[in-house]
Amino acid sequence: MTADQLARVAITETPRLTQLSLRLDPAGSSSAPVAAVLGARLPTAPCTWAAAPEADLLWLGPDEWLLLAPPDTADLAPSLRHAIAPHFGTVTDVSSQRTAFDLTGPGAPDLLAHGCAIDLHPRSSPTGTCVQTLLAQTGVTLLVLDDAPQAPTLRLLVRTSFAPYLRSWLGDVASGT
Repeated sequence: MTADQLARVAITETPRLTQLSLRLDPAGSSSAPVAAVLGARLPTAPCTWAAAPEADLLWLGPDEWLLLAPPDTADLAPSLRHAIAPHFGTVTDVSSQRTAFDLTGPGAPDLLAHGCAIDLHPRSSPTGTCVQTLLAQTGVTLLVLDDAPQAPTLRLLVRTSFAPYLRSWLGDVASGT
């Protein structure tokens, strides 16, 4: 990958996404009511995410998901809590915990390869991939939003306290410094 291709990667921060941590037994009685609220079933395949009408649903573990919705989606958490109430599970608002960086352009996977061990080739990480990993020694959740060869789009979720460092690191790698 040339320095020019790395420099043409668009890096956009998307702060203030609504982020909800959801814990429940996917085979338990709360699964169906939650699916009704979200308009889709929770993904149960490891390292995947799925788009739903109400939120993006990120698999983080066998009984843990992170739900991403547009900023100020105030009614989603209460609706999920109401659906879970007669059953077993938790919904925790973690919106202020992370910010998101979207990277778009053919050089985006190569840019991340400078600090991340995840193979981002579409054969290994197709659209719908969601992994928790280290990028430049910073914990991130990485989503493959689109694996199109000409304009792949990747999303990084990083704790807000590490966001300035990661933003600077991404800029340095993109500029070749």
